[in-house]
Amino acid sequence: MHRQAYVFLCLTTLFWGGNAVASRLAVGHVSPMMLTTLRWVIGCALLAAFAWPHLRRDWPEIRPKLPLLAALGTLGFTGFNAVFYSSAQFTSAINIAIEQGAVPMVIFVANFVLFRQRVSFLQIAGFVLSLVGVALVASHGAFSRLLDLNVNFGDALMLVAVLLYAGYTVGLRLKPNIHWLSLMFVLSFFALLASLPLVAWEIATDRLIAPDFQGWMVVFYVVLFPSIFAQTLYIRGNELIGGNRAGLFINLVPIFGTLLSIVILREAFFTYHAVALFMVLGGIWMAEHGGRKLASRASGRKVEPGFGNSDAPPTG
Repeated sequence: MHRQAYVFLCLTTLFWGGNAVASRLAVGHVSPMMLTTLRWVIGCALLAAFAWPHLRRDWPEIRPKLPLLAALGTLGFTGFNAVFYSSAQFTSAINIAIEQGAVPMVIFVANFVLFRQRVSFLQIAGFVLSLVGVALVASHGAFSRLLDLNVNFGDALMLVAVLLYAGYTVGLRLKPNIHWLSLMFVLSFFALLASLPLVAWEIATDRLIAPDFQGWMVVFYVVLFPSIFAQTLYIRGNELIGGNRAGLFINLVPIFGTLLSIVILREAFFTYHAVALFMVLGGIWMAEHGGRKLASRASGRKVEPGFGNSDAPPTG
């Protein structure tokens, strides 16, 4: 079970790393709020045909949870992406990479405060190691550069984005026990509704940029990969191993973003990229091993090779 979760979460962060590259390719070709709105317009259209039979069956479970699902779709889908894209207008990619690495720690703290979910020493150590790897990439191999970073409005926006996605991850444990297509459609629908005022604001303030050919290519990428595929895999990964353990994989996003920038944008590859990748993967392994041991102790079972436990409810 845990190996399947690892594959799902690695693919999720790969697609999200590609989203960072796509956001750079979108500059001047489609505006941030238009991109956010189009991804959910097209996403809902694609999901509707496949999700409808499941929606009809799952509606009794969905209806009492509509306020929760509306909050998750608004905060985790539209809110995070709108703030994330906007922060890039005011701060550096270095700042964004470091600040995004705070998501797993916020998840740890929120799960402890709200649900008294324990965190093992190995999970904390693994988080720290992986965060150092993220900082290594973000500082381009020179930690002294981190001292020169200036906090500005973009950094404040990115911290809001961190809180939004951490809150979304923690909130997933409260979702109804329904089919993943039903869940994705409902979340995407509320994300679409939440994005409409944002694109209306862009129109009213003459900030709207309608997509050209490159803009449409970016739109279709973010619809299929960071939106539908990644969000679905992230939800499933949370179900399999829980929010604390799944959230740590978010530290792979800046690593994959860097590697994809090298491949797609022809940026240079340095030794620190390889070192950071090993640190992040090593940190995830440590934290995941600690999470499995903690889950095993809680259930009274011995951790066996190839066996994982989940602290999240099963899916429908």
